[in-house]
Amino acid sequence: MLKNYLKEKREIIDESVKNYLDDLKYPKVIADGMKYAVLNGGKRLRPILLLMTLKLLGEREEKGIPAAVAIEMIHSYSLVHDDLPALDDDDYRRGKLTTHKKYGEAQGILIGDALLTHAFNVLTSKDQEIDAQKIVDIVRLTSQYAGVNGMIGGQMVDIESEGKSIDLPVLQYIHTHKTGKMISLPVEVACIIAGIEGEKKEKLIEYSELIGLAFQIKDDILDIEGDFEKIGKPVGSDTELEKSTYPSIFGMEKTKEMLAEKIEAAKNIIRSEFESDKGRLFIELADYIQEREK
Repeated sequence: MLKNYLKEKREIIDESVKNYLDDLKYPKVIADGMKYAVLNGGKRLRPILLLMTLKLLGEREEKGIPAAVAIEMIHSYSLVHDDLPALDDDDYRRGKLTTHKKYGEAQGILIGDALLTHAFNVLTSKDQEIDAQKIVDIVRLTSQYAGVNGMIGGQMVDIESEGKSIDLPVLQYIHTHKTGKMISLPVEVACIIAGIEGEKKEKLIEYSELIGLAFQIKDDILDIEGDFEKIGKPVGSDTELEKSTYPSIFGMEKTKEMLAEKIEAAKNIIRSEFESDKGRLFIELADYIQEREK
């Protein structure tokens, strides 16, 4: 069920991304680079999670398309900048040349900047079915989770921690902010669109936080046990950059146990809050995160 859903919704997201970027023609390197960075593979986990949450809450998924596209643009910008020589200095992403390797380093910086800023243009586009106050709330939350109190803050602490021995609270801060906030964002945006507050919203946020942490723990594992052909980028980069990870702190066996615990806790939230048919996709998504090979 999840496999078919992911395929169907990924096609919708990709087509929507193209529609929002097709009007950008000049400078050509920026227009082409933005499409390359977003549409150069990827799972579309974040935008699809937004649509999944709307479906779970009984809301029309189409209402979430602009926000879903914007979130994917922001995620893609972060990968473009993460790959730059000043940060991880990666040559490959999703099995293809990273954006700065294909277009140039200065161009890569500007392509990332363009994706970030254009995302907010999409978020506030006129062709939406939600009211203005909800759009303002979504913009505020997105800027918070993508910024210093979210992804950027986590990235900064990650850089500062290279070559150092850090404790678990610092590692958890890095993971929950660098990765987790942008996985919680689509769930919270869906709740804003659907007008959901209270315990149901809190439980969904808790689920998203657990799978967000699990996603990063799995990334730590794949950086050691992964295969270039499957993950699309070199393995061992965390070790090369002397980054503290779950395996480096706890060992691989304990890390896998912790991953399983996070996944089971996330699944238990869905089982306790939603009927089995309605929550099935969320259960399968948790399993997918644990079992993925890329």
